[in-house]
Amino acid sequence: MTNKYKIFLISDSTGETLDRIFLALQSQFANFHYDKKEFVFIRTQQQIDKIINECKSQQSSIILYTIVDTKLAKFLGTECEKNNIPCFGVLGNLILSFSKLLNQKATHKPSAQHVLDEDYYKRIEAIQFTMSHDDGKKNEDINQADIILLGVSRTSKTPTSIYLANRGYKTLNIPLVLDQAIPSILEKDNKKICVIGLFADAERLAEVRKTRISVNTSIDLKTYTDVEKIRIEVENSKKMFKRFNWPAIDVTRRSVEETAASIIKIYEIKKNK
Repeated sequence: MTNKYKIFLISDSTGETLDRIFLALQSQFANFHYDKKEFVFIRTQQQIDKIINECKSQQSSIILYTIVDTKLAKFLGTECEKNNIPCFGVLGNLILSFSKLLNQKATHKPSAQHVLDEDYYKRIEAIQFTMSHDDGKKNEDINQADIILLGVSRTSKTPTSIYLANRGYKTLNIPLVLDQAIPSILEKDNKKICVIGLFADAERLAEVRKTRISVNTSIDLKTYTDVEKIRIEVENSKKMFKRFNWPAIDVTRRSVEETAASIIKIYEIKKNK
Protein backbone atom coordinates (compact mmCIF):
# COMPACT_ATOMS: atom_id res chain seq x y z
CA MET A 1 0.00 0.00 0.00
CA THR A 2 1.34 3.45 -0.95
CA ASN A 3 2.20 5.65 2.01
CA LYS A 4 0.02 8.74 2.39
CA TYR A 5 1.69 11.84 3.79
CA LYS A 6 0.20 14.60 5.90
CA ILE A 7 1.54 17.89 4.56
CA PHE A 8 1.48 20.93 6.86
CA LEU A 9 2.01 24.27 5.11
CA ILE A 10 2.91 26.99 7.62
CA SER A 11 3.08 30.64 6.62
CA ASP A 12 3.44 33.92 8.49
CA SER A 13 1.36 35.60 5.77
CA THR A 14 -1.49 34.59 3.46
CA GLY A 15 0.17 31.33 2.39
CA GLU A 16 -0.21 32.02 -1.34
CA THR A 17 3.52 31.80 -2.06
CA LEU A 18 3.95 28.55 -0.16
CA ASP A 19 0.87 26.99 -1.74
CA ARG A 20 2.16 27.72 -5.24
CA ILE A 21 5.60 26.36 -4.44
CA PHE A 22 4.11 23.16 -3.03
CA LEU A 23 1.88 22.82 -6.10
CA ALA A 24 4.96 22.98 -8.32
CA LEU A 25 6.79 20.52 -6.06
CA GLN A 26 4.07 17.86 -5.86
CA SER A 27 3.51 17.94 -9.62
CA GLN A 28 6.97 16.41 -10.04
CA PHE A 29 6.02 13.16 -8.29
CA ALA A 30 3.49 10.85 -9.94
CA ASN A 31 2.93 8.65 -6.87
CA PHE A 32 2.86 11.30 -4.17
CA HIS A 33 -0.29 10.77 -2.10
CA TYR A 34 -1.05 13.34 0.58
CA ASP A 35 -3.53 15.30 2.63
CA LYS A 36 -2.74 18.98 2.95
CA LYS A 37 -3.46 21.36 5.80
CA GLU A 38 -2.59 25.05 5.71
CA PHE A 39 -1.81 27.37 8.62
CA VAL A 40 -1.62 31.09 7.81
CA PHE A 41 -0.55 34.19 9.78
CA ILE A 42 1.52 32.06 12.15
CA ARG A 43 3.63 34.51 14.16
CA THR A 44 3.97 33.16 17.71
CA GLN A 45 5.63 30.21 19.40
CA GLN A 46 2.29 29.24 20.95
CA GLN A 47 0.82 28.80 17.45
CA ILE A 48 3.83 26.69 16.47
CA ASP A 49 3.41 24.49 19.55
CA LYS A 50 -0.20 23.69 18.61
CA ILE A 51 0.82 22.73 15.07
CA ILE A 52 3.67 20.53 16.33
CA ASN A 53 1.28 18.71 18.68
CA GLU A 54 -1.05 18.06 15.75
CA CYS A 55 1.86 16.81 13.64
CA LYS A 56 2.88 14.40 16.38
CA SER A 57 -0.58 12.84 16.31
CA GLN A 58 -0.31 12.14 12.57
CA GLN A 59 1.77 9.56 10.76
CA SER A 60 4.16 10.59 7.97
CA SER A 61 3.90 14.32 8.68
CA ILE A 62 5.97 16.81 6.68
CA ILE A 63 6.21 20.54 7.34
CA LEU A 64 6.96 23.18 4.72
CA TYR A 65 7.08 26.79 5.84
CA THR A 66 7.64 30.38 4.83
CA ILE A 67 8.49 32.27 8.02
CA VAL A 68 10.78 35.28 7.66
CA ASP A 69 11.19 35.96 11.39
CA THR A 70 14.51 34.16 12.03
CA LYS A 71 13.82 33.47 15.73
CA LEU A 72 10.43 31.92 15.00
CA ALA A 73 11.82 29.91 12.09
CA LYS A 74 14.62 28.61 14.32
CA PHE A 75 12.10 27.68 17.02
CA LEU A 76 10.04 25.72 14.48
CA GLY A 77 13.14 23.94 13.20
CA THR A 78 14.26 23.02 16.72
CA GLU A 79 10.85 21.64 17.70
CA CYS A 80 10.65 19.59 14.51
CA GLU A 81 14.12 18.16 15.12
CA LYS A 82 13.13 17.21 18.70
CA ASN A 83 10.06 15.36 17.43
CA ASN A 84 11.72 13.88 14.34
CA ILE A 85 9.37 15.71 11.94
CA PRO A 86 10.78 16.49 8.45
CA CYS A 87 10.74 20.28 8.13
CA PHE A 88 11.74 22.47 5.18
CA GLY A 89 12.02 26.24 5.04
CA VAL A 90 11.23 27.51 1.55
CA LEU A 91 12.60 31.07 1.74
CA GLY A 92 15.22 31.00 4.51
CA ASN A 93 18.35 30.05 2.57
CA LEU A 94 17.28 32.14 -0.41
CA ILE A 95 16.86 35.28 1.73
CA LEU A 96 20.25 34.66 3.36
CA SER A 97 21.94 34.19 -0.02
CA PHE A 98 20.41 37.37 -1.41
CA SER A 99 21.39 39.25 1.74
CA LYS A 100 25.02 38.30 1.16
CA LEU A 101 24.84 39.01 -2.57
CA LEU A 102 23.24 42.45 -2.11
CA ASN A 103 25.38 43.19 0.93
CA GLN A 104 22.40 44.32 2.99
CA LYS A 105 20.21 42.96 5.74
CA ALA A 106 16.75 41.62 4.93
CA THR A 107 13.82 43.25 6.73
CA HIS A 108 12.34 39.85 7.76
CA LYS A 109 8.95 41.51 7.70
CA PRO A 110 5.93 39.18 7.21
CA SER A 111 3.58 40.05 4.32
CA ALA A 112 6.15 42.44 2.85
CA GLN A 113 5.13 41.34 -0.65
CA HIS A 114 1.56 42.51 -0.04
CA VAL A 115 2.45 46.17 0.47
CA LEU A 116 -0.10 48.58 -1.05
CA ASP A 117 2.24 50.03 -3.64
CA GLU A 118 1.70 51.25 -7.21
CA ASP A 119 1.89 47.71 -8.61
CA TYR A 120 -0.84 46.57 -6.21
CA TYR A 121 -3.28 49.25 -7.37
CA LYS A 122 -2.33 48.54 -10.98
CA ARG A 123 -3.38 44.90 -10.50
CA ILE A 124 -6.66 45.90 -8.88
CA GLU A 125 -7.42 48.27 -11.76
CA ALA A 126 -6.54 45.55 -14.29
CA ILE A 127 -8.84 43.04 -12.57
CA GLN A 128 -11.75 45.50 -12.51
CA PHE A 129 -11.22 46.36 -16.19
CA THR A 130 -10.94 42.71 -17.23
CA MET A 131 -14.03 41.56 -15.35
CA SER A 132 -16.15 44.33 -16.87
CA HIS A 133 -14.87 43.56 -20.38
CA ASP A 134 -15.32 39.80 -20.34
CA ASP A 135 -16.90 37.96 -23.28
CA GLY A 136 -17.09 40.94 -25.63
CA LYS A 137 -18.63 43.46 -23.23
CA LYS A 138 -17.97 47.21 -23.41
CA ASN A 139 -15.87 47.21 -26.58
CA GLU A 140 -16.26 50.98 -26.94
CA ASP A 141 -13.15 51.59 -24.78
CA ILE A 142 -11.09 48.88 -26.41
CA ASN A 143 -8.10 51.23 -26.70
CA GLN A 144 -7.65 51.11 -22.93
CA ALA A 145 -6.84 47.39 -23.00
CA ASP A 146 -3.26 46.18 -22.80
CA ILE A 147 -4.14 42.84 -24.38
CA ILE A 148 -7.09 41.71 -26.51
CA LEU A 149 -7.83 37.99 -26.85
CA LEU A 150 -9.99 36.51 -29.61
CA GLY A 151 -11.15 32.95 -30.08
CA VAL A 152 -14.15 30.71 -30.59
CA SER A 153 -16.10 29.45 -27.60
CA ARG A 154 -14.19 27.42 -24.96
CA THR A 155 -10.66 28.45 -25.94
CA SER A 156 -9.90 29.55 -22.35
CA LYS A 157 -10.31 33.26 -23.06
CA THR A 158 -11.89 34.16 -19.72
CA PRO A 159 -9.59 32.23 -17.35
CA THR A 160 -6.56 33.42 -19.28
CA SER A 161 -7.82 37.02 -19.11
CA ILE A 162 -8.33 36.77 -15.36
CA TYR A 163 -4.85 35.31 -14.88
CA LEU A 164 -3.33 38.14 -16.93
CA ALA A 165 -5.34 40.69 -14.95
CA ASN A 166 -3.85 39.33 -11.74
CA ARG A 167 -0.46 40.00 -13.28
CA GLY A 168 -1.50 43.62 -13.91
CA TYR A 169 -2.55 43.49 -17.58
CA LYS A 170 -5.88 45.02 -18.60
CA THR A 171 -7.28 42.26 -20.76
CA LEU A 172 -10.34 42.28 -23.00
CA ASN A 173 -11.61 39.10 -24.63
CA ILE A 174 -13.96 38.78 -27.58
CA PRO A 175 -15.71 35.57 -28.66
CA LEU A 176 -15.69 34.77 -32.36
CA VAL A 177 -19.23 33.86 -33.34
CA LEU A 178 -20.39 33.00 -36.88
CA ASP A 179 -21.80 35.99 -38.77
CA GLN A 180 -20.87 38.35 -35.93
CA ALA A 181 -18.43 41.12 -36.85
CA ILE A 182 -15.43 42.00 -34.70
CA PRO A 183 -14.99 45.65 -33.57
CA SER A 184 -13.98 47.75 -36.58
CA ILE A 185 -11.00 49.26 -34.74
CA LEU A 186 -9.32 45.85 -34.79
CA GLU A 187 -9.46 45.71 -38.57
CA LYS A 188 -7.29 48.80 -38.82
CA ASP A 189 -3.50 48.59 -38.73
CA ASN A 190 -3.07 49.81 -35.17
CA LYS A 191 0.39 49.00 -33.87
CA LYS A 192 -0.51 50.11 -30.34
CA ILE A 193 -3.10 47.37 -29.85
CA CYS A 194 -1.85 43.91 -28.88
CA VAL A 195 -4.31 41.41 -30.35
CA ILE A 196 -3.74 37.68 -29.88
CA GLY A 197 -5.80 34.79 -31.21
CA LEU A 198 -6.49 31.57 -29.31
CA PHE A 199 -7.48 28.29 -30.95
CA ALA A 200 -7.69 24.58 -30.09
CA ASP A 201 -8.33 21.18 -31.67
CA ALA A 202 -11.95 20.71 -32.72
CA GLU A 203 -12.21 17.35 -30.92
CA ARG A 204 -10.98 18.85 -27.68
CA LEU A 205 -13.38 21.80 -27.97
CA ALA A 206 -16.28 19.42 -28.58
CA GLU A 207 -15.49 17.58 -25.33
CA VAL A 208 -15.26 20.80 -23.34
CA ARG A 209 -18.46 22.17 -24.86
CA LYS A 210 -20.39 19.00 -24.00
CA THR A 211 -19.37 19.50 -20.38
CA ARG A 212 -20.49 23.12 -20.48
CA ILE A 213 -23.84 22.39 -22.09
CA SER A 214 -24.81 20.14 -19.18
CA VAL A 215 -25.10 23.28 -17.04
CA ASN A 216 -26.53 25.55 -19.74
CA THR A 217 -29.58 24.02 -21.36
CA SER A 218 -30.33 27.11 -23.46
CA ILE A 219 -27.56 26.19 -25.94
CA ASP A 220 -28.35 24.16 -29.07
CA LEU A 221 -26.48 20.91 -28.38
CA LYS A 222 -26.26 19.68 -31.99
CA THR A 223 -24.78 22.90 -33.39
CA TYR A 224 -22.58 23.76 -30.42
CA THR A 225 -20.85 20.37 -30.07
CA ASP A 226 -20.72 19.12 -33.66
CA VAL A 227 -17.05 18.41 -34.41
CA GLU A 228 -17.27 19.31 -38.11
CA LYS A 229 -18.96 22.64 -37.38
CA ILE A 230 -16.38 23.37 -34.70
CA ARG A 231 -13.59 22.52 -37.13
CA ILE A 232 -14.98 25.14 -39.55
CA GLU A 233 -15.18 27.69 -36.70
CA VAL A 234 -11.56 27.05 -35.75
CA GLU A 235 -10.29 27.21 -39.34
CA ASN A 236 -12.17 30.47 -39.94
CA SER A 237 -10.66 31.95 -36.77
CA LYS A 238 -7.16 30.93 -37.86
CA LYS A 239 -7.73 32.50 -41.27
CA MET A 240 -8.79 35.72 -39.52
CA PHE A 241 -5.69 35.74 -37.35
CA LYS A 242 -3.51 35.24 -40.41
CA ARG A 243 -5.35 37.91 -42.43
CA PHE A 244 -4.72 40.58 -39.80
CA ASN A 245 -1.26 39.26 -38.96
CA TRP A 246 -2.21 38.57 -35.33
CA PRO A 247 -0.09 36.09 -33.39
CA ALA A 248 -2.05 32.97 -32.49
CA ILE A 249 -1.61 30.37 -29.75
CA ASP A 250 -2.78 26.76 -29.79
CA VAL A 251 -4.22 26.22 -26.29
CA THR A 252 -5.19 22.55 -26.80
CA ARG A 253 -2.54 21.13 -24.47
CA ARG A 254 -1.55 24.27 -22.61
CA SER A 255 -2.46 25.28 -19.10
CA VAL A 256 -3.77 28.80 -18.51
CA GLU A 257 -0.42 29.71 -16.94
CA GLU A 258 1.53 28.51 -19.99
CA THR A 259 -0.77 30.39 -22.37
CA ALA A 260 -0.49 33.55 -20.28
CA ALA A 261 3.32 33.31 -20.23
CA SER A 262 3.37 33.18 -24.05
CA ILE A 263 0.95 36.11 -24.26
CA ILE A 264 3.07 38.24 -21.92
CA LYS A 265 6.14 37.49 -24.02
CA ILE A 266 4.32 38.57 -27.20
CA TYR A 267 3.04 41.71 -25.43
CA GLU A 268 6.53 42.69 -24.22
CA ILE A 269 8.05 42.19 -27.70
CA LYS A 270 5.32 44.34 -29.28
CA LYS A 271 5.65 46.98 -26.58
CA ASN A 272 9.42 47.31 -27.05
CA LYS A 273 9.33 47.59 -30.84
